[in-house]
Amino acid sequence: MSPIRFRWARLLDMSAHELHAVMAARESVFIVEQNCPYLDADALDRHSWHLTGSVDGAVAAYLRVVDPGHKSVHPGEYYAEPSIGRVLTAQAFRRRGLGVALMDEGIAGCERLFPGQGIRISAQSYLLAFYQSFGFRAVDDEYLEDGIKHYEMFREARTSP
Repeated sequence: MSPIRFRWARLLDMSAHELHAVMAARESVFIVEQNCPYLDADALDRHSWHLTGSVDGAVAAYLRVVDPGHKSVHPGEYYAEPSIGRVLTAQAFRRRGLGVALMDEGIAGCERLFPGQGIRISAQSYLLAFYQSFGFRAVDDEYLEDGIKHYEMFREARTSP
């Protein structure tokens, strides 16, 4: 397997082919695998940085970073900080460490794009330890989002370069 290649892009900078591949990967994981019908392509995509990890031309991993000040998962609430979401590793590429590489790149990107700001996530409960390994901590009680248990988590801003 070739190494993963990361690409950061705003929605308008993605080609139709790139956007289609990302949306197909998101639907495959979040709607089909998790049997969770919801509107995956939402208005936040327009206010996000999209990080795609490709291996041999295929989408292997993906996440988006929603700009600070945009809607959180809780109706009427907004995150003051950037938030990482839609984190996935495509089924064919799992168990190869790509999720760790993706999160490392996502956190580094947040630190470059939004220096001095912490990062929020809405983490599926079964992945709590995974996100804790990157310095995130649960900041609220467990809640249901689209029928799946989640925790809101926060990672403090890094104070030194």
